[in-house]
Amino acid sequence: MIGKVASRLVIFMLFLFLALPLIVLIATSFTEAGYLSFPPEGFTFKWYLEVLRDTSYLDSFAFSFYLALLATAISIVIGVPTAQILARHDFFGKRLIEMFLSSSLLLPQIVFGVALLQFFSYFVAKPQSFWVLTLGHIVLTLPYIIRTCLASFIGLGKSLEEAGQDLGANRIKTFVFITLPLIKPSVIAGGLFAFAISWINVEVTIFLSASNQMALPVKMFNYVQYNVDPMIAAVSALTIYLAFILIVIIDYFVELENIAAN
Repeated sequence: MIGKVASRLVIFMLFLFLALPLIVLIATSFTEAGYLSFPPEGFTFKWYLEVLRDTSYLDSFAFSFYLALLATAISIVIGVPTAQILARHDFFGKRLIEMFLSSSLLLPQIVFGVALLQFFSYFVAKPQSFWVLTLGHIVLTLPYIIRTCLASFIGLGKSLEEAGQDLGANRIKTFVFITLPLIKPSVIAGGLFAFAISWINVEVTIFLSASNQMALPVKMFNYVQYNVDPMIAAVSALTIYLAFILIVIIDYFVELENIAAN
């Protein structure tokens, strides 16, 4: 009994330690003061309205959303077949390829951003452009798609796919009508992870963005160098709300996948 209470207390304290900075940030975004203060002085939506009135922030939200959506979509198109090949076939260098595809998860993001900038500087006339930035985000998000889908392919086995082919379906029909519906929760969960990673990334984005491109994380990074007021807290709170929504959706689909597996 004492052990259960102690373990729950430790879990609660750990959760509080992780959540407290976010709670402080969100609370600060509602303050009536013109400076960051906690506890907040009064309660107002003024700073959220200021964000909505600032077209530069709205443009940054739109740009980041489009960039993350495009990078995620391309990563899914590339990552799902790649995960299927890695799960279904054994070949020389397979382990090395898996490690290479996961390298962006291991390297510090600042090092990864510099490396991408150096690479594209050698091979691309304009290393800081939208399509180069998109390629950088694809490299960044692709491992999340591959890792989540790879686990599903390994757990799925080959029997259902082979049964579909025995009944006359070709490889494309088997994938579209049998395999894809079965791994759909993993594709959605991996896509949401990829979208979130692309949305919040600063290091790769700041190195590969052109002067006329201002993703939201870069916009916030530049803003806090000259201004520290509750509006930046409101922008940060909006990104937290988005991340929370994504976590709820991911949790739903992961739970759905577990139910389907059982």
